[in-house]
Amino acid sequence: ICHGAWILADADVLRGRTLTSYPSLRTDLRNAGATWVDEEVVVDNGLVSSRTPKDLPAFNAKLVEEIAEGKHVGQTV
Repeated sequence: ICHGAWILADADVLRGRTLTSYPSLRTDLRNAGATWVDEEVVVDNGLVSSRTPKDLPAFNAKLVEEIAEGKHVGQTV
């Protein structure tokens, strides 16, 4: 949530991924190779992201759903 995506940018694992975050991270995430979208919650091959604490209900629901589904076909992380 919020600024957590910076860790993924530093780890260089965002190339080709789609996610959301606090809006001020948009440029950094795009520079790290991600597609940034302004949505409440985004799932990209098991990676769940949200923008702000107000998105927590949607984030939590989606995270529980993703965990229940297990690993996706083709999922690498």
